[in-house]
Amino acid sequence: MTTFDEYATKFEKIRMTRTDGVLEMHFHTNGGPLVWNLVAHREFEQAFLDVSRDRENEVVIMTGTGDDFSGPPIAPGQHENRNSMTPTIYDPIFWEAKHLLINFLNIEAPVITLINGPAYRHAEIPLLGDIVLASDTALIQDTAHFQGGMVPGDGMHLLMPLLMGRARGHYFLLTGQSVSANEAKDMGLVNEVLPAGDLMGRAHELAQLMLRQPRLVRRYTRTCLNHELKARLHDVLGYGVALEGLARMKENAV
Repeated sequence: MTTFDEYATKFEKIRMTRTDGVLEMHFHTNGGPLVWNLVAHREFEQAFLDVSRDRENEVVIMTGTGDDFSGPPIAPGQHENRNSMTPTIYDPIFWEAKHLLINFLNIEAPVITLINGPAYRHAEIPLLGDIVLASDTALIQDTAHFQGGMVPGDGMHLLMPLLMGRARGHYFLLTGQSVSANEAKDMGLVNEVLPAGDLMGRAHELAQLMLRQPRLVRRYTRTCLNHELKARLHDVLGYGVALEGLARMKENAV
């Protein structure tokens, strides 16, 4: 078990507040849009674990900050760490990646995610929300993996084909396709598209709707709805992350 005071202020990339059991997680870099890097990778894995172990969280709302959800976009073939890894360097990244999405799904409180703007990197995280709201300026794109010279093995390889359908998911990952908010809604990736300024208010409306139900009904429904997905991730996530790392290894790396 953890308590809110133990983790609320310990993360550089996540600002948290909680009122009447509704936890808000704001992803950011220096108060602006989240710049994805290894610090974020490490902190998300730990933060999701801490949140999942705090039973005082009744509903969780996750959002980005400012005009973008996550970035920056990476130009095709320009990934900064491509072919730069050794097993020793990659090992902690491998460990974090095996747990990050599982820890997200271990949160038993219902999760509402807000895609407040373009999600150029790791859009799979907000798409795993039980309810996904998007701003009318949002877009979903994977610039960090195949187009940037990396295998999309850290969950994208399962989640995007699963959420979009096999043909659309493979196309999305292999071409770097940009999907607008309305296109994402038509595909069933997001539930509602709203002006950015209306997202948080709508999220709290939905949170209050969920809070009408008993705690165990909420928690067990979240657990039930995500059980199969978590099982599938357990089967394939480590393998995908390993292939992603292998493709980035230097020749004769030790």
